[in-house]
Amino acid sequence: MAIKRDIRTPIMHRAVTAGNLVFIGGCVADDTSASMADQTRNILRKIGEYLEQAGSGLDRVVSATIFVTDLSKKKEMDAVWTEVFGDDLPARATVGVNDLGGGAMIEVVTTAQV
Repeated sequence: MAIKRDIRTPIMHRAVTAGNLVFIGGCVADDTSASMADQTRNILRKIGEYLEQAGSGLDRVVSATIFVTDLSKKKEMDAVWTEVFGDDLPARATVGVNDLGGGAMIEVVTTAQV
């Protein structure tokens, strides 16, 4: 099985395709001072762009792991999540963490079908 690596950063590739799956590394918002809803919206936009570059899209996301620093704001994230994914909701887990660094409230890791 060939492995294709796209969108290199200094520490990783944003998208790695293996077989018919593309794995998107952890994404945080560009503006970490924004609300949970706005950070979520920004992250999902970025993930959509990464997936498109890898030959996939948000409608092909099958799984997500979400790390949040404040679970009391999870409803804000959920509202944006369901707005963006609509009926194509992927399987997901949301995990509370102490710190994501740089003021980020949320980090999202996804797997999608190519």
